[in-house]
Amino acid sequence: MQVTISANGKNIKAEISEEQAKILGLIEEQRTGYERVEKRETYYVINTEDDSMINITEFNDQTDERCYNTGNYYSDKTIAENNARADRLHRQLRQWQGLNDKAITKKDIIKYLQKYDVILPKPYWTYKKTVEEQYSADHNIEDYKKLRNIIEKNTPEYLDAFDKISKRRYFYNFNMFIMDKKLFNEYAKWVFFILEELEKQVDISNYNDYNKRIYGFLSERLFNVWIEKHQELKIKTLYANNVERKPWVDNVRNLKSKLLTKVFYH
Repeated sequence: MQVTISANGKNIKAEISEEQAKILGLIEEQRTGYERVEKRETYYVINTEDDSMINITEFNDQTDERCYNTGNYYSDKTIAENNARADRLHRQLRQWQGLNDKAITKKDIIKYLQKYDVILPKPYWTYKKTVEEQYSADHNIEDYKKLRNIIEKNTPEYLDAFDKISKRRYFYNFNMFIMDKKLFNEYAKWVFFILEELEKQVDISNYNDYNKRIYGFLSERLFNVWIEKHQELKIKTLYANNVERKPWVDNVRNLKSKLLTKVFYH
């Protein structure tokens, strides 16, 4: 590192090491928030009863050693507070998994269908993007627009529901549902008519393998349109795990969905 030294009215350029620069205070050492503090300085410990912060003065005694060696020792209060929130989330995830990570049974289905018309996965949240914007980010938005035109021309009574779903920030995905045969046939008749009309207008020969599945992606949105149109249907939602992903990924998504549903679910 090159520095300029002023002495007796003269400026002298000199090379010094990084360690020398630190000693002179020219370089601030990057701190992580986990460093051991000096004696009589303050560090922070997370109170596991309520996730509050406890201020402790370092005396280099057994208490300080125990806190440091167990990882509950922070020189930065913000880092400690962030870790407290993260630790709480992990505890809640483990709790949720223990209580809910089990497959639905035939007995459960029969019980739910006595009270509800349709069983669905919890809604998938698109957060900052609307359903239409989320589709546009991964697929050809022109296909989405064609879908709207087909609905407007052939089943205009569903157009208002389509526009509402397009502007939302959540939808039921996976093309997963449980309902009785009569209700399913009604849905299938409508959705396959729409998709067959779209197939006449879309050329997927140049699409990659992922986007050649557009009819599956669009039918996810169409199912939501159908549900929105039929407000008389009673719906039961359950958490869904993707067996191809690591369980914790779905646990995080399901917990987020649970929290957001409490606030925004219509």
